Amino acid sequence: MAATGCDDSLLVLESNSSLSWYEPAPGIFYGFCGACGSTLFWRADAIPGWISVAAGSLDRPTGLTTEEAWWTSEASDYHVLDPTIESFETEPHDPAEEVS
Repeated sequence: MAATGCDDSLLVLESNSSLSWYEPAPGIFYGFCGACGSTLFWRADAIPGWISVAAGSLDRPTGLTTEEAWWTSEASDYHVLDPTIESFETEPHDPAEEVS
């Protein structure tokens, strides 16, 4: 899944009427559309003030570019990995270390 993220104070929603949150483990939250079930966001108490956003939920043009590919060991045979971006067979590091 392609994703981006931002300080949660910068996220502006046109509507949150169908937004639902699921907490599968203490302090881990997934936001999804309560009408269709699409994944929209995720956040963790361990990374306060940061929200990850499913890139497919954003209107075009997004202006996003791919910077890293994670879990490439799980890519199916139809997926062509871009050799020009940094790739990791699993999750490369703790995302909490990136937030400052």
